[in-house]
Amino acid sequence: MKILIIGAGLSGTLLAIRMAQRGFQVELREKRSDMRQEEVAAGRSINLALSNRGLKALDQAGMKEEILETCIPMYGRMIHGVDGALRMSKYSGRAEEYINSVSRAGLNISLLNKAEGFENLQLHFASACTDVDLENARANFQNADGTTETVQADIVIGSDGVGSAVRQSLMRNTTKLLFNYSQEFLRSGYKELSIPPAADGGYRIEKNALHIWPRGKFMMIALPNLDGSFTVTMFHPYEGESGFNTLDTDQKVQAFFEEYYADALPHLPTLLHDYRHNHVGVLGNIKCYPWQAYGKSLILGDAAHAIVPFYGQGMNASFEDVRVFDDLVEVHGTDWKLLFQTFQDARAHNTNAIADLAVDNFYEMQDKVADPLFIKKRTLEMQLEQTYPDYYSKYSLVTFKEELPYAQAMELGRKQDELLLAICKKDEVPNLDSVMQQIAAISL
Repeated sequence: MKILIIGAGLSGTLLAIRMAQRGFQVELREKRSDMRQEEVAAGRSINLALSNRGLKALDQAGMKEEILETCIPMYGRMIHGVDGALRMSKYSGRAEEYINSVSRAGLNISLLNKAEGFENLQLHFASACTDVDLENARANFQNADGTTETVQADIVIGSDGVGSAVRQSLMRNTTKLLFNYSQEFLRSGYKELSIPPAADGGYRIEKNALHIWPRGKFMMIALPNLDGSFTVTMFHPYEGESGFNTLDTDQKVQAFFEEYYADALPHLPTLLHDYRHNHVGVLGNIKCYPWQAYGKSLILGDAAHAIVPFYGQGMNASFEDVRVFDDLVEVHGTDWKLLFQTFQDARAHNTNAIADLAVDNFYEMQDKVADPLFIKKRTLEMQLEQTYPDYYSKYSLVTFKEELPYAQAMELGRKQDELLLAICKKDEVPNLDSVMQQIAAISL
């Protein structure tokens, strides 16, 4: 039984590992050259937040502890005010719950190294998929050396990212498959900067936090790296006073940072170089359905549900795809038609939910984290989590309750948010027992 997996990014490589561990013959093809043999392009390596859902999938492949050794725990958001004031907002009231900063490239390299160790897993790089015969599990490839190949398999799985060739093949069969597709771009993009290590090799700002400079219509974030540096990302609109298209000279950039990001400036010695040379990336969500055709071809990960990065769940959702797929192999074996149908029905509405939550969190991070009412609600959530082990805020439901589907986490979390905001608008100090009784009522 041969499985052809197209795309050797994070989810594709993890899936290839799990299927090889199960004894399948696996062929993994990637259009890019082997990233282990070249330098990662500057400005394209947004750090990732690895949390429980992703860790559970890595654990299933026996890689959790290895990957955790390359991570830095982040216990909350460090909010940077315009005046330089700092405020730490914990992710959870439970000390054992936190997220992890991990390098995208480093994680992908670890997965590729693991994949390379299986005799029943073939890796091919610089081999771009041009189209897929969905009904017959056959795919055509254009190789970097100019040759073409046709690969026959029992099933084809596309984990080939936002520009997925496998999804495009599904789209070419729109009428036959009743294929729905939508994409939604934010009016903001992103640009990567860097905070280098301190002179002594240490960290210039708090190591164990995700740093945010919220400024209403724009923001900047920073995640720590093992070498003492921080990967910094500006999230700004394209137009307007704070827009990337407006900040088009060194003088404008310098003046803007002096006004809005003054406390970060001393830590950004290469600001102007980074700003000039690193590209502006786009931010958007992709939703589609169905994810499979004929029980022969399937898409997952970003190919099926690319989302904006503001809930820290893009990679975690893709890894969860792999875990759910693997669990279904345990149940259905190689009844691929039933497995594919069950998989897409289990995942599509949940990945749509986390996509919507990620857009919500974009506006929360750049604006609401500095709002007094939001701060009051967050304080109440922390008190509830510290006092009642069974209470989880919306963020915690999504991030730390990996057994709870995203759609259910969104529904319950939004109800709780609405209730807690109403309580926090009142002047009196909330009675925690009373609050919990009200939460229990909406949870039924």
